[in-house]
Amino acid sequence: MQEQEQAGSAEARRRARFGTLPERVRQEDTVEERPATPRDPARDAYDPDDWLVRYCL
Repeated sequence: MQEQEQAGSAEARRRARFGTLPERVRQEDTVEERPATPRDPARDAYDPDDWLVRYCL
């Protein structure tokens, strides 16, 4: 009889801990977006006239 009570209490504890699935995690919460490298303002400073002077003249 005591074994049945222990088995019943163990089952109740197991159901209390593992009886439900965890809440669903949204896709937005699993992804972090950030640039791989810091933005370099000199990289976007293209001057077509400068290119022409350096390489064609």
